[in-house]
Amino acid sequence: MEIEERIGIRIKDLRNKNGLTQEELAARTELTKGFISQLERGQTAPSVSTLQDIVECLGTNLSEFFSEEREPQIVYKKEDYFESEDANGNTVNWLVASAQSKSIEPILVRLHPGTSTALDKPHDGEEFGYVLEGAVNVVYGDHTYTVRKGDSFIYPANKPHNITSASSRDSVFLWVSTPPSF
Repeated sequence: MEIEERIGIRIKDLRNKNGLTQEELAARTELTKGFISQLERGQTAPSVSTLQDIVECLGTNLSEFFSEEREPQIVYKKEDYFESEDANGNTVNWLVASAQSKSIEPILVRLHPGTSTALDKPHDGEEFGYVLEGAVNVVYGDHTYTVRKGDSFIYPANKPHNITSASSRDSVFLWVSTPPSF
């Protein structure tokens, strides 16, 4: 879509939201109804000063007029995930590609028998997990907790911690950190 068309659509939307006819907007901006009509259809481009007059009459300014508020992404499909694999073949899927800009970071981890995640040093925040398959050991400070399929865990991340496999087959768990770690 050409810039003229986007400007025209935006002007028409604002005009309608303000309950103005093309004729009323033309009168308030000292332009012709024909010019407003051509503008809204993307057939002409206004000068910067004319556009400024129009948007001010429509209750906004140039900065707001050109800002594009994007709807946040709500659904993340499998093709949106980012996957990494460690030296043991364990996989981590980052389920939300833009988690760095969120307050939580959900990941899906698959651990092979006899392996573990890297040791995390103490940091701010909390961590939550839910075991989907197999069993894992949550090593938190000097304590180890076994968590089986269907069980969950949560802890403040202020002690060294990691997750080890506690199963003779692959273990899969959802792991959510807040705030996201980088």
